[in-house]
Amino acid sequence: MLAVTINSASPAEVGTSLLVIALPENPTIAGIAGLDAAAQGALSKTLEMKDFRGGRDETLHLTGFAKGPRRLLLVGMGTVSDRRASMRRAATLAARNAQRLGVGEMVWYSGQITPEETEAITIGLIAGCWEYPDLKSPPPESERKKSLEKASILTNNTDDTRRALAVGQAIGSGQSLARRLAMMPGNLCTPDYLVQTATEIAKRYDMDITVLGRREMEAEKMGSFLAVAQGTSQDPKLIALEYKGGKPNAKPVVLVGKGLCFDSGGISIKPAQGMEFMKFDMCGGAGVLGTMEALGQIKPEANVVGIVGATTNMPSGTAMNPGDVVKAQNGKSIEIINTDAEGRLVLADCLSYARRFDPDVVIDAATLTGACVIALGHTASGVFSSDDSLIAEILAAGKRAGEPGWPLPLWDEYKDLIKSDVADIKNSGGRPAGAVTAAMFLKEFAEGYAWAHLDIAGTAYSETDLVTIPKGPTGVPTGTFIEFVRGRVR
Repeated sequence: MLAVTINSASPAEVGTSLLVIALPENPTIAGIAGLDAAAQGALSKTLEMKDFRGGRDETLHLTGFAKGPRRLLLVGMGTVSDRRASMRRAATLAARNAQRLGVGEMVWYSGQITPEETEAITIGLIAGCWEYPDLKSPPPESERKKSLEKASILTNNTDDTRRALAVGQAIGSGQSLARRLAMMPGNLCTPDYLVQTATEIAKRYDMDITVLGRREMEAEKMGSFLAVAQGTSQDPKLIALEYKGGKPNAKPVVLVGKGLCFDSGGISIKPAQGMEFMKFDMCGGAGVLGTMEALGQIKPEANVVGIVGATTNMPSGTAMNPGDVVKAQNGKSIEIINTDAEGRLVLADCLSYARRFDPDVVIDAATLTGACVIALGHTASGVFSSDDSLIAEILAAGKRAGEPGWPLPLWDEYKDLIKSDVADIKNSGGRPAGAVTAAMFLKEFAEGYAWAHLDIAGTAYSETDLVTIPKGPTGVPTGTFIEFVRGRVR
């Protein structure tokens, strides 16, 4: 992972392969006059001629300086209403550019910044240089470029700044882990691999870990979870990690993630086109593990439990069929209408299992429905809860993390859509209000505690390049989960 440090030098004096200067829309030379003098007026001329206007995501490279930095990269932040968010985005784009240039190291400058902005910049820099080269053959030596390994932020070297830097690195580490797990192909990132990853986190940070396999889930009568897993030869896993940083009697925040390492749709099989993206159906679970990794480093005074329900959904002679009826851990019977509505079946038993931790609040995250993508696109996650104050808390956490959410209804009127003729409930209400009925289904298994559901189907990964990050996993909901926990202990 990128190593980020603090440097209190002035931008005109720093020697570096690449100096990045982040500027707002319609920038002036104020604040960088010393650097402009060292660059023999190149910056002021560039701004006067409007070659660089500071628009969001605008970049301009300048080279050929006799002294000081060998290259300058101007990055536009656009109209700045939220400095932390603007700097995080600009830093992500800067690191991507530095990675393409192969400079190996870079320095960031954006004038006077607060410790909170230092944290945001650090998160952005780490996100921008993230790659998954693990399975690719190295290019010929003549074509190789240096990976971005070091970055410095020009700011005051104070205790607050150093603490903010450490937190930013921890969050970046958690998001990087979540993205790596999501990017791994399904034949490598299996339920067993997620157990291995969780076990390593537990050992690093002295967390308790519980792992249930098929036999243990049968003993727990988790018929809903096991119905999804009955079509695969891989052993399903329910993973529970416990971080105990708060008072011994304090109720924990419980985070639950859907961990479908691959989702073929089962008997209700998906179309072949684009099915390869279904390796991303475990992004909720990856986000939980990334969050636990970050919390282990940040060490907040809170108790947090991370639960991941991991399996694959495959068609086979033993797979569940449409029309089957199964019984969940809480005793409710479920009619299977569509085997591709499998994530909610896994989460049903995970939410029921969460009750044994006597939670203060439970939040689940899942790439659950295509309907949420239709409703909100790829910009915002759907947020569902019957508790308006909890929704507001989650939305605020998502805003701080740069992972926006939007509330969707969870009204009793929608429950009629998931009534079954032969069971207590059915697992699909059809196309109308698909994201809402999926959340209504989960609500049936989240009784007795405060609960919210995040549908991240449109935000957990992207099938196209997003300018600041490449095609693939985004790290959502790791940032939201981390900020939610931090918000509770501030």
